[in-house]
Amino acid sequence: MATVSISELKANLSHYVREVRRGGEVQILDRGKPVARLVATAPEADQGARERLISQGVMRPGQGDAAAILDEPPLVLPVSISEALAEDRKDRL
Repeated sequence: MATVSISELKANLSHYVREVRRGGEVQILDRGKPVARLVATAPEADQGARERLISQGVMRPGQGDAAAILDEPPLVLPVSISEALAEDRKDRL
């Protein structure tokens, strides 16, 4: 079982999630003390999740053909996405 600090876990979360998917466990430390453990969910816990959420009213099943969205032309925006992103990130440089 791997043991990591919260900051290490945040910095490399994808790595540790892959490790857990492969059957490993990750113990999480806060200031050197164990506070949590990251483990994989049981496969049977995910079976029927969609149906359970629908029956509880948490989720509504989709209606219609989602592929029809692809037939619509893309949105025309007044500014390019890259320009808007650069403007948003300007204060971070």
